[in-house]
Amino acid sequence: MNAQTQGGPREQISLFDSFVMAGYECSSQRRQDGQRLDLLESTGHARWVDKDYRQLAGLNVRCARDGLRWHLIERSPGRYDWSSLLPMLRAAREHSLQVIWDLCHYGYPDDLDIWRPSFIDRFARFAGEVAKLMSDEGIQRPFYSPVNEISFWSWAGGDVGYFNPNACGRGQELKHQLVRASIAAIEAIRERAPAARFVQCDPLINVVSASRRSEEIDHAERYRLAQFEAWDLLTGRQWPGLGGQEHYLDIIGANFYPHNQWYFQGDRIMRGAPDYRPLAGMLKELHQRYQRPLLISETGAEDQARVPWLSYVVEQVLTALRRGVPVQGICWYPFLDYPGWDDGRYCPTGVFGYPDGEGERAPFHPLHMQLQAVPDRVRACLRELDRLQSARQRP
Repeated sequence: MNAQTQGGPREQISLFDSFVMAGYECSSQRRQDGQRLDLLESTGHARWVDKDYRQLAGLNVRCARDGLRWHLIERSPGRYDWSSLLPMLRAAREHSLQVIWDLCHYGYPDDLDIWRPSFIDRFARFAGEVAKLMSDEGIQRPFYSPVNEISFWSWAGGDVGYFNPNACGRGQELKHQLVRASIAAIEAIRERAPAARFVQCDPLINVVSASRRSEEIDHAERYRLAQFEAWDLLTGRQWPGLGGQEHYLDIIGANFYPHNQWYFQGDRIMRGAPDYRPLAGMLKELHQRYQRPLLISETGAEDQARVPWLSYVVEQVLTALRRGVPVQGICWYPFLDYPGWDDGRYCPTGVFGYPDGEGERAPFHPLHMQLQAVPDRVRACLRELDRLQSARQRP
């Protein structure tokens, strides 16, 4: 699985149909107050998926992250209603769009107790049925993200009670349960679709000590290293009794936003500050640790910060490519403006805005134009690397 050793630079960046990807917000958790979120519905993507996918052609985007809503598909055990998914599958096929499908983006059926073994069993059966359906629909080489952001969900749902299962002090227990569920889903899918690929997405973070006291430095470093736990559990490098093995970690999805670096128990580290760690170095560390292909599976910013943030991420990814890190793509997320999880406020994060009554969305032109330029910059970088490699190989 070490992509760095297979062929030249251009051959290393070959997993997906386009380097730039569209990420559609598909969170479906229950908030602490019990309200179910459904971002595919509230952004209008569920209704206007055909038009949303058609708009990608103007950006030369041929790959996306999108999601299933398990709570709608399996309202009662073992009974599957695919009516919320089939329009998305068929729109993707109509527009020749490759999709990485999130099977569980924080949400699950209301009758399930996530702490029980039945959660793992139900999720595995659901994943297997999804694989069967996609095979029946002609998708021979599917891509899945089984459980989105195991580490973040464990913290949000298991440590601080931010959303379901609304627990406190049980984050490690929840992380183990979600790892077991992800492994079971991978096994179920591989039985139906041996060629399936899997992207394991989690936040990429940096945490440092502000005081520089030795004890706080140790605490900050332990917190920073915790970002690797879910991937380590999947590979069996930690807690092998959970069933982890190296082959369960296929493609690593690194989610990286402007708020992903902070001082231990303190404020955010702003880009440009001395303690801000360059993304390229973080990607290099990640690849050295696992020797897997990487994807920037989520990145984005809000309002006027969008364009400078994309510029920074692209520059850092190009630097990482020059250092031999096989970054497979950049997924802008969310690709559509959306209502905030907590209060429904308008969040202008997207390449496109809210839909009108006909499903048309106005683009945010500065970001739209900048995204259009990314593939050419990546191709130029890869050509440069090919030339350097050829020069080194000449006698």
